[in-house]
Amino acid sequence: RIRRGGMGSKSKVTTAIEEPLGLIRLSLDERVYVKLRGDRELRGKLHAFDQHMNMVLGDVEETLTTVEVDEETYEEIIKTTKRQIEMLFVRGDGVILVAPPLRTS
Repeated sequence: RIRRGGMGSKSKVTTAIEEPLGLIRLSLDERVYVKLRGDRELRGKLHAFDQHMNMVLGDVEETLTTVEVDEETYEEIIKTTKRQIEMLFVRGDGVILVAPPLRTS
C-alpha cells in the first residue's frame, strides 16, 4: 500500500531524519531526480512512496540514454530521448537512486 507520507506517517511531516527514507519523506510535493535501471532518468514531483520505493510522480520528464556503435568506425554514438508524462507509477525494484531537491540554507 502506498501511503501519502510513506512509512506509516499519517499527515505529520517531520524535519528530523531518523531513517534513510526520512530524506525521501522530506521531499514529498517537491521535484526529485530518480535514476532507474536501463539508463532511464526521471525528474518529477514526488506525490507518494512506500518502503519498497514504489513511487507516484507527477509532471515527469523521462530521459532515456542509448549507446549505439557505428559499424564502420566502431565509434560509440550516445543518443538521448526525452518525453513528458503527466502522472507515473514507478515500481521500486527498478530504482537505483533518488536525489532530493537541492536545499539552500
